[in-house]
Amino acid sequence: MSSSVPDRPALVAHARDSIARGSKSFALASKLFDRKTRERAWLLYAWCRKCDDIADGQDHGGVMTSVSNAQARLSMMRVLTDKALRGEPTGDPAFDGFGVVMRECAIPERYAHDLIEGFALDARDWRPRSEADMLLYCYHVAGAVGCMMAVLMGVDPNDRATLDRACDLGLAFQLANIARDISEDEAADRCYLPQLWLAEMDIPPGEHMKPWVRPRLAILSRRLATMAAAYEDSARHGTGALPPRAAWAVLAAAGIYGDIAREVARRGEQAWDHRVVTPKREKLGWVARAAVQVVRRASRWPAAVPRPASLWTRSA
Repeated sequence: MSSSVPDRPALVAHARDSIARGSKSFALASKLFDRKTRERAWLLYAWCRKCDDIADGQDHGGVMTSVSNAQARLSMMRVLTDKALRGEPTGDPAFDGFGVVMRECAIPERYAHDLIEGFALDARDWRPRSEADMLLYCYHVAGAVGCMMAVLMGVDPNDRATLDRACDLGLAFQLANIARDISEDEAADRCYLPQLWLAEMDIPPGEHMKPWVRPRLAILSRRLATMAAAYEDSARHGTGALPPRAAWAVLAAAGIYGDIAREVARRGEQAWDHRVVTPKREKLGWVARAAVQVVRRASRWPAAVPRPASLWTRSA
């Protein structure tokens, strides 16, 4: 372990490689930021990706593996994160870069701790009982990142209204993930569908990927897609608080990732036969559409429009 944190260019280069390997969608959207914001987004992404990989025994995503030392992995994640937040070298560029971006942008540390609490839920084999439980998990693993990204893009940490919209985008992304990854999660002995939803559809515990259940599962995936669309729409009402290039990136990412949930719903019972992705030509289409949307975002999605009462709300 070195005695000091590596220089910023080296950390940025590592983070750039991480996002290129881990998420083609986010890598494309990040190119729409100005250089400073883009580099900061990469640094934050690299930490999120590394924490996810530590928790799931992965390497930049891919197939999850069964880990026998989940609590030890969680403890390591917390120790390295706390060291990075204190500005101490960790020996890992993902964590060192995270410390840099947290200090540069004065991002509240509570969001980092909130994200790790999401991994803590997985470490103890937690399953959501209700829709509210599922959405709380979505906040921990994605909504908190949305709040961190908003501050990174220049939003005041005390601007509760805009942070709620940023959180909504994270929730939309995670709901799309849940809908798309039901089969992959089941293979890793995980399920993020609320137990009450499964009971409502008369799906026995552990049986949700059986062929005879597919028609009922398709109904639940459409429910997830509808929820994701509501959060995606709400998030767009926060883009007026962002600089134009940041809003461009956010609107493009919203469309690109939103298409995942929409495609899962469209495929119905065949949604889990092949992994759903947004093709490159459609990603580029969203980049073009978002460029037009940026100009009209304040009138098309005014911030004054309240979030629908049906949407889940953070407690702080």
